[in-house]
Amino acid sequence: MSTYHGKDVERQERWNVSLSGHRDYRHLFGAQLVALFGTGLTTVALGLLAYDLAGAGAGAVLGTALAIKMITYVTVAPLAGAYADRIPRRFFLVTLDVIRALVVLVLPFVDQIWQIYVLIVVLQTASASFTPTFQAVLPDILPDERDYTKALSLSQLASTMESLLSPLLAAAALSLVSFHWLFTGTSAGFAASAALVLSTRIPDATRSGRGGVRDRTTAGIKVFVATPRLRGTLGLDLVVAAVGSMVMVNTVNYVQDTLGRSPADVALLLAGNGLGTILVALPLPRLLDRIPERTVMLTGGGTLLTGMTGAIALSTVDTGDWRLAAAMAVWAAIGLGSGLVLTPAGRVLRKSSRPGDRPAIFAARFSLSHACWLLAYPIAGWLATTAGFTTTWLFLGALGLIGLAVAFRAWPRHDPLRLEHTHRGPVDPRHLVDAVRGEDGTWRHSHEYVIDEDHRRWPAMS
Repeated sequence: MSTYHGKDVERQERWNVSLSGHRDYRHLFGAQLVALFGTGLTTVALGLLAYDLAGAGAGAVLGTALAIKMITYVTVAPLAGAYADRIPRRFFLVTLDVIRALVVLVLPFVDQIWQIYVLIVVLQTASASFTPTFQAVLPDILPDERDYTKALSLSQLASTMESLLSPLLAAAALSLVSFHWLFTGTSAGFAASAALVLSTRIPDATRSGRGGVRDRTTAGIKVFVATPRLRGTLGLDLVVAAVGSMVMVNTVNYVQDTLGRSPADVALLLAGNGLGTILVALPLPRLLDRIPERTVMLTGGGTLLTGMTGAIALSTVDTGDWRLAAAMAVWAAIGLGSGLVLTPAGRVLRKSSRPGDRPAIFAARFSLSHACWLLAYPIAGWLATTAGFTTTWLFLGALGLIGLAVAFRAWPRHDPLRLEHTHRGPVDPRHLVDAVRGEDGTWRHSHEYVIDEDHRRWPAMS
């Protein structure tokens, strides 16, 4: 709470306002929503632009663009996190929205493939900086855990709805105008996002106290490696990527080539996947009041692998109209599992970090989770082309199983936020209030289980 300039009583009273009445959050959520749909429209328009320039080679152009996107996400996010506590966050977010608006506005005028790649690097660099910074803001403006959990669910719901509705909006727009106008509409969306962010009162990040750029850049990743519950979330991110890449990359070919169905059925299957995520995102805030994040997220990982098992079984069946309905159930189960893993993750990051570390922690997760996708995407694409769906999905399922095993092993079942421990010698001044000295000269006290500025586990049990 101190990160939000808690000296002002009026601001303190704002914490008691419900999520729907929280003006700053409403504007930030609106900015996220507009930017998400803008990004979705850009994806559709970029595919059409690639086809316009490369014809039959459009697939290779898009594949390269997606690879560039993922590489940019993995490399840029930690660097952005290193400076996120050095720059006023509202100014930083607005600037990134303006950059994205300008880049998208330029895209319709390119006439060379290499120009697309250059602009994609700039666009995704801005996105890789914007998203983790935005995610790190939410815990500071929503200190109440219930409100924060609702915000996480709404964010997941918004992402899912974007993936469902953006293609429909693009199709409606293309029935009236050429695809070049989609870029103009997207640019206006990013401008609107910037205006909404500008209208909020975002607190500046608490400085971490780390000095060098290298230390600040690697800080979040070091904390991830050092914190058991964060290593567990990374293992689950690998499960999401392994199973999710099957949905993202192979659905089109599976529906049209294996099932012999129409493109409309492709959309139906993807909608089923999104519906599964929506169904779990709505009740999850209440569920997390009663069930620990570890249990919910590991259940999600198990659900994802169950869905993958169903997909593998379907890939071995050659005939039957019933396969589409079965695939719909499998894809929905995968969406449900993804929601169970992704929605509570922000709570885990919040509990595992101090305010000054949050920009680095959220940037690290953004980078590491996309590294999992960077690993899974080529497997889903290239291996399916050469070895078929069954072999590919078995391989991805094995990768997901490794991730789930890592999560189970790394994330201890007994994982309290505060650990009571005893040691000899002086107590850290931060914990004198809670410390009790025994007759044998030892001190007993408890405090939060986080990683300190030197990336050491605190408390160190003795």
